[in-house]
Amino acid sequence: NDLLLRLARGEAVEEAPVWLFRQAGRHMAEYNAYKEKTGKHFLQLLDDPLDVAEVTLQPLRRYGVDAAILFSDILVVPQALDVRVEMPGGRGIVVPEPLTTGPALLEAAKKAAADPAALVAKRLNHVTRAVSEIRSAQLAEDLDRTLLGFSAAPWTLLFYTVGGSSRNQPPGIDFARANPDETHAMLEAYTDLVVEYMSAQVDAGAHALQVFEAMGMTLGRHDFEVLALPHLESLATKLKARHPDVPLLVFARGVEDPAGVNAKLQSFGYDVITLDTAADRAASRSSLGAGQVLQGNLDPKLLLADGSSEAKLHDELEAMLRALGPDKLIANLGEGLMGKEDQGLVNAFVDDVHATSRKL
Repeated sequence: NDLLLRLARGEAVEEAPVWLFRQAGRHMAEYNAYKEKTGKHFLQLLDDPLDVAEVTLQPLRRYGVDAAILFSDILVVPQALDVRVEMPGGRGIVVPEPLTTGPALLEAAKKAAADPAALVAKRLNHVTRAVSEIRSAQLAEDLDRTLLGFSAAPWTLLFYTVGGSSRNQPPGIDFARANPDETHAMLEAYTDLVVEYMSAQVDAGAHALQVFEAMGMTLGRHDFEVLALPHLESLATKLKARHPDVPLLVFARGVEDPAGVNAKLQSFGYDVITLDTAADRAASRSSLGAGQVLQGNLDPKLLLADGSSEAKLHDELEAMLRALGPDKLIANLGEGLMGKEDQGLVNAFVDDVHATSRKL
């Protein structure tokens, strides 16, 4: 099944491919049972390539999704620089000791910039080994679908590095404004590190790469142009130079000027532009053009048993397909799954995408 890969490359497809942000994880009974069986928490699972492969494949076994995405976390990249990451109960993943001074950040930037390829080989080899393990398991289980590698974009990585968590928005922004030279150095270093990290995922077997600017909503229009866009452009340029046939998918989440940002991302050479739940579908399709492959943007609340139904889900899904075009859309969500979604509705969403897009 190379449906998603073909569409991401701009080829014609017979139906819309579909996958979901955070499709592996807490909403699945299989995942929770596996965690209980192994006695491991989320971060511990990420350390073992066999665990990563198992969890990555769980949604492929249950649903008819057209892609697997590496089961990992964006903060493994700061971890490679000895930035400590924890997962306290009920608070999500946090950086308990963020780098809150200019000298500390500059030291981390120097460490990342010294030899990013060697750093990836030494500190992130468990991730690349997991990619290889996933590919082997896919072939062994007849689950040969597009495998997506991923990373956060440099601004999002820096935001967590200096702010500590997604809730600490003022410290992250204030630090960047107060320490422009150190911030620039770290963003440049993260850019080169992410290029090496994602290239290593391709070398290990990933077919396409998803870039997440997950904290795009923390920056106003001007700050996003200064702190995020140049590095998103550099990522695309450098990755395309190395892997011209590997599609790049990008998600600039919650940005203040989505039309302007997505037009820039399109010009940078990203193959697939993701829309969040707030996006104006008709305007997005019109501004980006009929030939641009888009991704998104179903509201994940429609996958909660409380307040939703298969009929309501179908109506919203058909509206999305009609507005964005069934032949140039990777059906997905506009936000990630949060862990309480109904597996029956997720399954209905996946099946309905295929069936309805064929009819349209």
